[in-house]
Amino acid sequence: MREHTVTVDSTTAPATLSFSPNFNVAVAFIDRHLAEGRGAKTAIRCADAEVSYTDLAEQVNRAGNALRGLGIGAGDRILMVVKDCPAFFFAFWGAIKAGIVPVPLNTLLRAKDYQFMLEDSGCAAMLYSPEFAGEVEPALAAAARQPAHVLRTEGDGTTLAALMDDASDSLNPAPATATDDCFWLYSSGTTGSPKGAVHAHRDMVVTSQHYGVDTLGVREDDICFSAAKLFFAYGLGNGMTFPLWAGATSVLYAGPPTPQSTFETIEKFRPTLFFGVPTLYAAQLQALESLKPDLSSLRYCVSAGEALPADIYRRWKDVTGVDILDGIGSTEALHIFISNRPDDIRPGASGHVVPGYAARIIDEDGAEVAAGDSGQLIIRGESTAKYYWNNPERTARTMVGDWLNTGDTYIRDDEGYYHYCGRNDDMLKVGGIWCSPFEIEAKLVEHPQVLEAAIVGRADDDELVKPEAFVVLTDGVEASDALAEELL
Repeated sequence: MREHTVTVDSTTAPATLSFSPNFNVAVAFIDRHLAEGRGAKTAIRCADAEVSYTDLAEQVNRAGNALRGLGIGAGDRILMVVKDCPAFFFAFWGAIKAGIVPVPLNTLLRAKDYQFMLEDSGCAAMLYSPEFAGEVEPALAAAARQPAHVLRTEGDGTTLAALMDDASDSLNPAPATATDDCFWLYSSGTTGSPKGAVHAHRDMVVTSQHYGVDTLGVREDDICFSAAKLFFAYGLGNGMTFPLWAGATSVLYAGPPTPQSTFETIEKFRPTLFFGVPTLYAAQLQALESLKPDLSSLRYCVSAGEALPADIYRRWKDVTGVDILDGIGSTEALHIFISNRPDDIRPGASGHVVPGYAARIIDEDGAEVAAGDSGQLIIRGESTAKYYWNNPERTARTMVGDWLNTGDTYIRDDEGYYHYCGRNDDMLKVGGIWCSPFEIEAKLVEHPQVLEAAIVGRADDDELVKPEAFVVLTDGVEASDALAEELL
């Protein structure tokens, strides 16, 4: 077997992935396309740039050489606070090809969060887009441990762009195996400090094949646009690894994903696959009452990040004629592991287990529950994070042998569909019965005057827990006692 290759055996179900002993994943996602004759094809499109697969490979090599030239060594971490733009691709894959570990960070965080990650990661370098200097630079000033190198992607000072201009466009991939550490993603979870989930070289191949190709059906002629940003595990797959794995095209939008901006991007770049979250779909539906964008290029939409209420699915389908495929994934699993399929959609359900994964629903003692009973969802698959950096206690609680504790409560019905009930620590016991906040929220948003809803547990005058609703009404609707009565 040649070095840095992966073999996909599609005659099995699910497809079987075999990795060469020496495997740097940047070769499979970047260099492979040149050997397969895809060099002239567009890999990335955005408002101010169009990048071919040949350009991408050359810029990845330049970025890797630029980082190596600074003295950043194999296994060192580089934190990335970078907007959705071609430079994200160059830095991420250039680092991996050079043997450096990229760590994309949420660009919406504050200085205190970046300070924690700087100190926790022990990074050798910090790379950031100039737009985020207001939060990144105070974090750098306050951090107890300073990285050896601080770079902007472009603009003033030391920039990756300038270093790349002087770097070679040829780079030999650093030695690695499929299970070696490759990149991190910080997961905040629901409690405590952010946790660095350490992913291996094979993980992006696993999600791109088993979910991207085997489940969603991403193909070479697709154009992918993700409203979820690249720093999210969800967005990393949607906007980068899925199109690169299939030899397709990625559309990037650097600004905030609003109904107006997403509609304009769809009309301009004509994506075939759109990836959003339920909150955005709800806002888009409201905007569609007055806007009439051309969405005819879309063959499917995808939703994750939170469970998609059945009513939002039905309304979107009625208005646009396009299906939304809902699923559940996590930072630790890297992408979606339970999903609806193009030919098998159950509104209000997360769907079936994705090929290549296994799932169990267990009780507090670890025993598997019967169909129709709720319990903790645990999953197994080859894309799950190896461990949390510098956090052995959380690692031991979350990565239990080959199984990943998702932290979610689920029900599997008699037909094998999985139904989300909420986070394990969100379930409410009301009148002696376990109650799912999500089910109540989903019912509330069915009302035409409700845009969003959230349920929390609140003790009443008798100190008994009752669900309390917080509701966001659609534009132009006034709160009233009569409406409150309707929603009770």
